[in-house]
Amino acid sequence: MSSDALLSPVPLYQGIRIESAELRIVSLPLLTPFVISSGTMTAKTFPLLVLKGEGIEGVAEAVMDPAPDYLEETIAGAMTFLREVLLPQIVGKRFASPYDLQPVLSPWRGNRMAKAVVEMAFWDLWAKSLGLPLQAALGGTGDHVDVGVSLGIAPVETTLERVGAALEQGYKRTKLKIAQGHDVRIVEAVRSEYPDIKLTVDANTDYGLADLPVLQALDDFGLDYIEQPLAHDDIHDHANVQRSLRTAICLDESIRSASDARKALETGAARVINIKVGRVGGFAEARAIHDTCAAFGVPVWCGGMLESGIGRAHNIHLATLANFTKPGDTSSASRYFERDITNEALEARNGEMPVPRQGPGIGVTLDRAYLETVTDHTEEVTA
Repeated sequence: MSSDALLSPVPLYQGIRIESAELRIVSLPLLTPFVISSGTMTAKTFPLLVLKGEGIEGVAEAVMDPAPDYLEETIAGAMTFLREVLLPQIVGKRFASPYDLQPVLSPWRGNRMAKAVVEMAFWDLWAKSLGLPLQAALGGTGDHVDVGVSLGIAPVETTLERVGAALEQGYKRTKLKIAQGHDVRIVEAVRSEYPDIKLTVDANTDYGLADLPVLQALDDFGLDYIEQPLAHDDIHDHANVQRSLRTAICLDESIRSASDARKALETGAARVINIKVGRVGGFAEARAIHDTCAAFGVPVWCGGMLESGIGRAHNIHLATLANFTKPGDTSSASRYFERDITNEALEARNGEMPVPRQGPGIGVTLDRAYLETVTDHTEEVTA
């Protein structure tokens, strides 16, 4: 090798030029209606985003609902924001890493779920361009993550049957959705039948300070945590309630940023945090929340929003980070859908979900033929 060759500079990574964006609304029928305190879902409807550049595609799904029943964002509003604001700002431009998107995303207030789907699709695109699994790009390790199940509101007998089925399948945590009037009795029945299982409840914001006696009654059942009992935007009252409970409170809706997590943990509002990457605006903020909780010695777990295989794959890769020490919600897709939009089946075995590795990035691929049959709307943004 000549001395000139030895002195030749190594080509710098130039990033990825986003050439176009494919935006869809997809509706996947649920096998069983999913009931929580705020309503009943019979199909999972969501925006799906494909970013295209350098001959590669990065894919992500958004987690807002048709109506603002989880948080403020809606599918209609997100589609407008993506179509008219965010996507025109990135299509035709080159970005060296997902963090280079922040100057585009951060000036806009709220709309974290819409921002997240853009950022997450680019993380997939970027990891693929580097030939890396998303897990490696995020800093995760391991070949699987521990998962549990989330069971919607149902009569006692039905709930007991569902818990028994989940245990037979090896899931490592059982979460019951609760609501006012459907709480102590259902938990008591499950705990009586299954005294040794890891059991949690999720209130989805259905309680107030006047309901403290009910929440205190749940202390008697050895729950791992009570998830989001109070308002979706509250931290202060959760701190007051946590001081009155032996059981840990887990915050979900209240935590939108690392700053929120810090305030919650400083004030003792929670002892566990649920991280949903879509809720917090993307992987960058999810990692910051993860690190903040680790600094406080507080465990986190990865929540779910009944995602298709695309969103589930993103969640699995995130949950390989070190402080995700509690089982997450990313159970088998076949529990919810007769058929998924990915070619690869995401199925847990003995409570462990394998990290998908069908190629770099999120490790799953779109079943384009089936996707067409469950797509309600398609549009493309080009430079």
